[in-house]
Amino acid sequence: MSDHSSHAPAHSGDHDHHDIAAHVRTYMVVFGALLVGTVITVGMYYVHFESMAVTIAIALFIASIKAFLVAGYFMHLLSEKKVIYSMLAVTVVFFFALGALTLWSSNDMPRNTETKALYVP
Repeated sequence: MSDHSSHAPAHSGDHDHHDIAAHVRTYMVVFGALLVGTVITVGMYYVHFESMAVTIAIALFIASIKAFLVAGYFMHLLSEKKVIYSMLAVTVVFFFALGALTLWSSNDMPRNTETKALYVP
């Protein structure tokens, strides 16, 4: 009498191969999207915008998409639990709050302070 309950079904190897192939295909698509994003980033160097704000906004938009792809797929954050997302959200809030605080205080000078021009040769 043989015990067949400990053996895996014959089709599980095909199922595993299909899962691995799907993951590899996903990673290759993300890799291709990152390459396209890098080409767009380099190409944007040659495009001149009148406003520095527009230039920075476009650069940050492209970088944000690429960062999402890396964090979401290669770092597997898309499949993480809500705790990870909540910590990420808190980090983003603090990042923007500290950036806003820096910009808000950038023109504040201590009392009785003279502004001096920097010597740039």
